[in-house]
Amino acid sequence: MNDNISGWNTWLTAFDDWTDVSISEVHGLMTGLMTACNAPDEKVWAKVFEELSFAPLPEPALTLLAEEAEDTVFQLKDKDDAYSYTPLVPDDEHDLYERVIALKQWANGFMTGFGITDCGLTSEENEMLSDLAKIGAIRLEDDEDFEGGEESYLYIYEFARMVPVSFATRKRKPVKDIALISGLAINAKTTKELQAEGKLPKPMPPVIDIMNQNNPS
Repeated sequence: MNDNISGWNTWLTAFDDWTDVSISEVHGLMTGLMTACNAPDEKVWAKVFEELSFAPLPEPALTLLAEEAEDTVFQLKDKDDAYSYTPLVPDDEHDLYERVIALKQWANGFMTGFGITDCGLTSEENEMLSDLAKIGAIRLEDDEDFEGGEESYLYIYEFARMVPVSFATRKRKPVKDIALISGLAINAKTTKELQAEGKLPKPMPPVIDIMNQNNPS
């Protein structure tokens, strides 16, 4: 699948002016959230990113994110369509290093996105997240070869691709009900804004990548 068909170029364009994290990580975060929640509108997406302390998304990026989230939920809900889900990574014309790093970023984004859904894990799901965390913990220098080469990359790509397919069977809930933004009116000020005003509300609990706690940076 080339970069135009996969949507890679579309995402690059939409997120051109926003550089907090990579588009692969955003796509992973969106996917992780959409395995347990219904697709929210642009206002709710903006609130999620604010509460995660990201810079505001440009309008094209926010629109694309909302549209892609809706498509992802629709795809993952269908037993047959779900198997055609693909993480957002560059195509095989890019260097292997680029693709591995993008998949690593997608994996970390997925764990963050699923982590803020407050959902419990089955033992099988816990094991899958533990393995996905190993992808998220990959360390490579710019000039370093990925051990196992293309064959190993394809193996971990296929594993990562199937994680959302396996996670998407649970009953979905509205994003506005997750603890990260629960109780906040859509026009409510963010924690950061309230703290800046000196009101110092109880801090939001950090989004902890529980799968990486045994693999510190």
